[in-house]
Amino acid sequence: MLLKNGLIHDAVHPQPYWADILVEDGKIRAIGADLKTEGEYTDLQGLGVYPGFVEAHCHLGLDGYGIGFEGADYNEMGDICTPQLRAIDSFNPFDPSVRQAALAGVTTVATGQGSANAIGGTWIAVKTAGICVDDMVIKDPVAMKCALGENPKRCYREKGNSARMSTAAVLRNMLFKARQYLAKKEAAAGDISKEPAFDFKCEAMIPVLKKEIPLKIHAHQANDILTALRLAREFDVDLTLEHCTEGHLIADILAEAGCPIAVGPALTHASKFELQNLSWTTPAVLTAKGCRVSIITDSPVVPQYYLPLCAGLAVKAGMDPFEALRAITINPARHIGAADRVGSLEIGKDADLAVYAGDPLVSDSVCRMVFINGKPLR
Repeated sequence: MLLKNGLIHDAVHPQPYWADILVEDGKIRAIGADLKTEGEYTDLQGLGVYPGFVEAHCHLGLDGYGIGFEGADYNEMGDICTPQLRAIDSFNPFDPSVRQAALAGVTTVATGQGSANAIGGTWIAVKTAGICVDDMVIKDPVAMKCALGENPKRCYREKGNSARMSTAAVLRNMLFKARQYLAKKEAAAGDISKEPAFDFKCEAMIPVLKKEIPLKIHAHQANDILTALRLAREFDVDLTLEHCTEGHLIADILAEAGCPIAVGPALTHASKFELQNLSWTTPAVLTAKGCRVSIITDSPVVPQYYLPLCAGLAVKAGMDPFEALRAITINPARHIGAADRVGSLEIGKDADLAVYAGDPLVSDSVCRMVFINGKPLR
């Protein structure tokens, strides 16, 4: 497949440029002027070509579209600590919201459990086209979802978890147990007779302790963000910060910490106390301090197809337009550990393309074509 005469916004170079894109076997094989092919080509006639947009944090395919509780498969409400749960077992490729996302050019998402649980389980990264989740997944697991703040307090206040310190204690307890469990397994050196009794929860936490995946910690309020950083230091584990609503209040601390940050959703009412400092300026403030920021919808909180619009609203609040584009492309790709495949238009990466008439960060733009793995979305 050859796409000719596109204005390329590759999320690598700040300035767009005119070029053709050659796609073979689902990958970008060449980007340049006057590329040739023996077959037919598509003349884009000056339309803008962008990397397929990437969402670092949502619940797409797990929180059903228009079907209430019966379609919601993203929170296990019977246990505050469920690291053994896997998002892949709930994801529904046929949920209408998945195709809606794809039609807007959102081609890759990290999706998984909600924030009811202190530890919810592992997330996946999927493409937004397909009928079988096993074929759509590009990374599993992405991270271990955790949550601090109001949500675990509210959901488990009648079950012994009514304070922030209680939620933090649940995380610590699980990390301590898993660390001891791993030490015993390693000491057994493969001798099954010496290994500890199988513990599903502890097994699920081993990749976190080995730094194979990060803790993905939901934290809106500044004190919760600081608790997340404290836990990561205590147990020497990797961390990504999710939501980070009050991140602008502690921007210098976050810049020094250097962990990936997903900001949002901001296209909402401040529906709970910990959102009282909700602001569109947060991505700009954190980016200016040198933080690597991804902008998120947290869909279905904000519909997935509004991801580029959310980036545009961050621009309106002071964010550099190029940095805003990177916040929905290469930054989230790095955030979820998939930047080797998606997030920018570069040779060798997946041919996930969003072709727009107009700037996608502006509300009156139109997504004309979408390609996922080199195949046009129909």
